[in-house]
Amino acid sequence: MKFWKSLSNLIEETVPDWRDEFLSYKDLKKQLKLIYPKDGDKPLNKRPRLDDDQMDGGDGDGGEVEKEVIDFVRVLEDEMEKFNAFIVEKEEDSVIKWKELQDGVEKAKDSNEELMRVGREIVDFHGEMVLLENYSALNYTGLVKILKKYDKRSGALVRMPFIQRVMQQPFYTTHVLTKLIKECEAMLDRVFSRNEPSVAPHATEVESLDNKTSNAIAERSLGVANELPEIEYTESMYVKPTLSALRVLKEIRSGSSTVNVYSLPPLQGNTQDGDWKKVTVLEQTAK
Repeated sequence: MKFWKSLSNLIEETVPDWRDEFLSYKDLKKQLKLIYPKDGDKPLNKRPRLDDDQMDGGDGDGGEVEKEVIDFVRVLEDEMEKFNAFIVEKEEDSVIKWKELQDGVEKAKDSNEELMRVGREIVDFHGEMVLLENYSALNYTGLVKILKKYDKRSGALVRMPFIQRVMQQPFYTTHVLTKLIKECEAMLDRVFSRNEPSVAPHATEVESLDNKTSNAIAERSLGVANELPEIEYTESMYVKPTLSALRVLKEIRSGSSTVNVYSLPPLQGNTQDGDWKKVTVLEQTAK
């Protein structure tokens, strides 16, 4: 399935307030076709790689890089700033919300009814964090794909310098989200699991997690409600969108036979039927 089709399906299924925050991939493709009509797939003569001054909108050496290259990069930068603003705001709100949930667990420890109420909120919060991680990965993938199309049509070498900048942006570096996900899982396991309380992960272990494990965490942790029979009727607005995001990421990975500097990190381990059985259980509890 083409990336745009997968992304558009995901946008339709995601949280309504998030729909305008994804990459405007279709509009970018249209703009690209207007700038560089597809004439027998023959790219224009190779142009120099954009340097940092040109990426920032400077004149550089003038005629070496055509105006449309700079204009197209500016549009991509606007998209990137949109992602950054969305993620930063969500991260700030989430840190505050997580502290409130932790306080809520402490206050509710003597009341099973209140503890279950807080537990439902934590499950919902966990789902939102997983969805935010996948939001980051999908928008990064979209940028890589549209830049690949641009380089092919224009002959310019835009993708590498731009992606190097992307990897330093707030929306790409999701360490805060990964840390919140792990702390959420530890809290749910420690407070609500029927099993013996587990030891919370050491701070250095939490900090060592990065984007390369985020989607494996997501697939495993989507089964968390299966281990929480007390929270049987959890209603989360994030379950189905998160499942959709995970499916799209799986399609993207399975559709590429090569691994390069632009690739998303591979899923850790194999996504077998057992993983999706856990997902199905959680999806049913959310209905």
